[in-house]
Amino acid sequence: MQTHYQRIGGDAPIRALVDRFYDHMDELPEAYGIRKMHAEDLGHARQKLYEFLSGWMGGPQLYVEKYGHPMLRRRHLHFPIGEAERDQWLHCMDQALHDVVNDEALRKELFAAFVKVADHMRNQAPLNIGPAHSQESA
Repeated sequence: MQTHYQRIGGDAPIRALVDRFYDHMDELPEAYGIRKMHAEDLGHARQKLYEFLSGWMGGPQLYVEKYGHPMLRRRHLHFPIGEAERDQWLHCMDQALHDVVNDEALRKELFAAFVKVADHMRNQAPLNIGPAHSQESA
């Protein structure tokens, strides 16, 4: 069975995925909330995400070799990440996946995995919108 790293095509497509992801974050107005959490120059963020995704997808453990265990949630605790930020991140990644990954099955598998990771990163309580979400209104 091939890893996601092998199925996506290795190093170059992962770099392309990361570049498209940050391009979308930089360009899409609906990603403004997460864009402002990053430095003006996205070069460092691009490199770290590329290194992380390389290992996360089953390829070379570039991130671990350089920084140790990712501890993603802990490393992101200083950023307020709620549902809106999660959804903005996922929107950019979904766009990037559609730009880079032609294999629909692989694209869906990767997106499902990204949803789990992005949801795990939330550190802000969900918004309670009111009675429409209560049991009594059903």
